[in-house]
Amino acid sequence: MGKPSRRALITGATGFVGSAVVRAALERDFTLQVLVRPKSDRRNLSGLPVDIIEGDLCQPASLEAALSGCPVLFHVAADYRLWARDPGEIYRANIDGTRNLMRAALDAGIERVIYTSSVATLGQCADGSPADETTPSHLADMIGPYKKSKFLAEQMVQEMVAEQDLPAVIVNPSAPIGPRDIKPTPTGRMIALAARGGMPAYVDTGLNIVHVDDVAQGHMLAFEKGTIGERYILGGENVTLCQLLAEIAQQTGHTAPKIRLPHSMVLPVGYIAQFWAWLTHGPEPMTTVDGVRMSQKTMFFKSDKARQRLGYTPRPLTQAVKDAVAWFVQASP
Repeated sequence: MGKPSRRALITGATGFVGSAVVRAALERDFTLQVLVRPKSDRRNLSGLPVDIIEGDLCQPASLEAALSGCPVLFHVAADYRLWARDPGEIYRANIDGTRNLMRAALDAGIERVIYTSSVATLGQCADGSPADETTPSHLADMIGPYKKSKFLAEQMVQEMVAEQDLPAVIVNPSAPIGPRDIKPTPTGRMIALAARGGMPAYVDTGLNIVHVDDVAQGHMLAFEKGTIGERYILGGENVTLCQLLAEIAQQTGHTAPKIRLPHSMVLPVGYIAQFWAWLTHGPEPMTTVDGVRMSQKTMFFKSDKARQRLGYTPRPLTQAVKDAVAWFVQASP
């Protein structure tokens, strides 16, 4: 006889990271329920053996059915935008939605929660060296609704662990790239544009890039080996934006951008782009004020804790870029 199936609920399963977590869980013989909003784009779930439960994190009554029979919860859903016409949408999804789900999980007697936070909640080292889980961070350091909401949501989860015995392990992915970024994410939009040779210039910044499937495997390892109340950075390689664009150019045959723009020149572009998006009820613009402000800091991180305690082993940057570029190329009209 085979191993008995484990049943889990995954939120955010139609999204980029969430759909990768779904696939990683299925590989480990999980039986899955996924919480999906009625009007969500479900392409990332096409053909997968999952039970779809319609509901909404901001509608607590829908969460009881979603959690029914599931001793394990992967809470991956988040509103990852660096600009929104109504910033309150980001706070409601990331804070109120998480609160509603964690309360429902406690009421359901959940046995294990893997909560997907972000490196956005962590501090940065003043000297530009990679930060880790212990690097101090404060709400006042958080730029914009996304980072503030994720900081407050993670803080709330930690408080529920300490005060209400919520059995949660926290993972903090860096900037994931790879297949199935259908929205796409802010990082994905940049990679898609660069892959088409559409980025003639760049700003001086640094970021940590990780393959989305490695982030998903990190979720499984956190479930299997993580300590309740602890958090684990799921990152890849630290690179400057210039280095990342050069890697994309090398793989696509385009010329890497050589013009470095000062942040002070790009910031007004962000204001204009956001105003136009607000005026026209358009989508999140490519350049945002918060994105420019974040790029003024070097966002380098290290995943030593996850490597040593979980056995986390992310693949090289070149492979992550290759898979991301290949997916955007085949997905483009």
